[in-house]
Amino acid sequence: MHTIGALARHAGTKVQTIRYYEQIGLMPEPGRSAGGQRRYGGEALDRLAFIRHARQLGFPLEAIRELLGLADTPERSCADVDAIARRQLRAVEDRIVRLEALRGELERMIGACSGGAVSECRVLEVLRDHGECLSDHPSA
Repeated sequence: MHTIGALARHAGTKVQTIRYYEQIGLMPEPGRSAGGQRRYGGEALDRLAFIRHARQLGFPLEAIRELLGLADTPERSCADVDAIARRQLRAVEDRIVRLEALRGELERMIGACSGGAVSECRVLEVLRDHGECLSDHPSA
């Protein structure tokens, strides 16, 4: 059995993250010691590692919730899991397209800079006037 601190260390995450996952229902409420301290078994570590890896792959929390629900019913077809993974792949591909457009815009801005005075800086001019941008990119 692990304390929440030990679980966080083993999973490479923060205690606050584990509490948040419990709060939103991705992690089940743990058992408690006689003194009221949270106690986690190996299944909690496995589940937390699953969530962490899915987050590293960019899956949103709702998709992770779906995946965990499907993982909890192993007799089901994996078609639903595949659909979720394909949806995530499309989101990644869309992000790549947007990032490539942003890279091109930044390269264009930098390439137009003559290296003169700040008052004549092409990068600053383009940043001041969004209409000069070639790409339609979302704000941060």
